[in-house]
Parts: sequence; C-alpha cells; structure tokens
Amino acid sequence: MQVQPYLDFGGRFDEAMAFYGQVMGAKVTFLMRYKDTPPGGGEPPSAAWAEKVMHANVQIGDSQIMASDGREGQTPAFSGFMLSVGYVPNAEGKRIFDALSEGGQVIMPYQKTFWAEGFGMVVDKFKMTWMVNCEH
Repeated sequence: MQVQPYLDFGGRFDEAMAFYGQVMGAKVTFLMRYKDTPPGGGEPPSAAWAEKVMHANVQIGDSQIMASDGREGQTPAFSGFMLSVGYVPNAEGKRIFDALSEGGQVIMPYQKTFWAEGFGMVVDKFKMTWMVNCEH
C-alpha cells in the first residue's frame, strides 16, 4: 500500500512545477491535459481549460506526489496538512527554505532546534505549507 498526496493547484500547475523543479528538482513523470481526454470521457473542457492539467505524477527526490490544475471554477485550499522536506544537508535545507519563502509567508524561521540542525515552516506562493527539517 502507498498513500500519496494529490495536490490541486487551482490552474497554476505548470507554474508550480517550474518553481518546484528549480527549488527541489521536481520532475513530472506523467501528464495528461484536459484536451487529451478521450471521446466519451465526460464533458469536453472549455477553451480556457483545454491546456490545463487533468492529472500528473511528480517525482521529488525519492517521493512521488500526484497533482493537477483541479477543476474549472473551483478554488483549492491547502489546509490541515503540510509537506515535509528532510534528509538533506543543513545548507541545502536552508537554500530550499529560502527559495520556498520567496513570495510566501514564513511561519517559523529556519533555525537550529533541539531536534535538528535546521528547521523552518513556510507557506509558499502557491499556499502550500512546508516544513524543512535537516537533522545534520
């Protein structure tokens, strides 16, 4: 069994993946746009959403997430959970934290704690909450 997060970026999938690609090396391993829905697969997308992502698999380090642009007319809310980055050296954790902070909101500044060499919490510009936790 696997449990994987499925993230809905409210029409900003391509922008988010370009950003996460730069920050953490995220790679899209599978992608289907709404325009690629087979005939008979439901309502055809509007012209505004034809190029939006219906489903994608994304690899970040050793982890895989699934994501999409969501559904037209719906606004996502990333609430009640966080994504956690770990198992990277402290300097790399600081770099990732600083990059995620650009255009976002720092909840807890990146700093040494009693359990980690570096830890911080941030809501990025896509409203995703991250914890960066570096034990060494």
